[in-house]
Amino acid sequence: MKNKKLNIVFPLLMVAALTGCSQMTVLRTKEIKAVGAEVQANLDSVVQSLKAQNDSLRAELAAADLAQKRMQAEITMLSRRVGDESERNDSRQEEIIYRLDMLLGKSDKILAKKVVVSGAPTAPVSMDSLEREAEKLVEAEAMFNTARSDYHRGEFKLAYSGFKQVYEQMKEGELAENSLYWMALCLIDVAQIDKAKKVFARMSEAFPDGQKTCPALFKLSTLYGEECDINKQKQYLQKILSTKSCEKSAEFEQAAEMLQEILEKEDKKSAGEPVERCVPVVREPVKPTSRKSTTNNASEPTASATAESTEAAL
Repeated sequence: MKNKKLNIVFPLLMVAALTGCSQMTVLRTKEIKAVGAEVQANLDSVVQSLKAQNDSLRAELAAADLAQKRMQAEITMLSRRVGDESERNDSRQEEIIYRLDMLLGKSDKILAKKVVVSGAPTAPVSMDSLEREAEKLVEAEAMFNTARSDYHRGEFKLAYSGFKQVYEQMKEGELAENSLYWMALCLIDVAQIDKAKKVFARMSEAFPDGQKTCPALFKLSTLYGEECDINKQKQYLQKILSTKSCEKSAEFEQAAEMLQEILEKEDKKSAGEPVERCVPVVREPVKPTSRKSTTNNASEPTASATAESTEAAL
């Protein structure tokens, strides 16, 4: 009887033991799966974070590369301008010395020449006209340098008056062109953007092969770009690229780069890709950073008077 009970109890104990082991195995499997899911989730999160960081780094590298290219173009432009300015200064100095030599009586040969006009009797060259021409050039140079000094001191209205006086005195030549260019810069600094654009445009028309034509066209493209007038901006960028005298200028390189960026944005927009929205730039009058001029304020032109007098200057 006892053996029979053992035969019954023993299998029951075995079944209970196996059932307990099975349940423990199931629980352990669930725990392992839960841990595995958590690890996978953490891994996915890390992968997404690394991907975002990688994209951000690529964008920063692209921006840095673009900034480096622009900086190189600007350095090239500045280097060329310094070289050109040095050559122009040397040329002007030689011309002034030559004219002063004439004033000092070192051009006696010129005075001995006769001018024949339509068979009329010969007449000596007037020394008075040569003196007036030399004095006019020296005076204009001095006024231009004074106006530029006023500009760098932040006295834009006073500088504008000086440049305008030089332009009205010369009307043509390098000094006249430079005066118009600096007049436009003064107008920008007193927030007269429309008038500045007008002066730049007329200057580039009056001096199509002048030394300031390419910078003026580039300024125009920049001003229209700040107003988000992309069509006008492209128009002036393309004008720089089609102007033969601009081919070796730094503005040519910058114009090509900017035009390429605009066309790429337009292609992205046409393809339905998101592009950065243009935000117009609102310019405010620049305040002088140095001491104020001792000139009576009543004699200085106001911002509106400065803008209105542009028409008369041109």
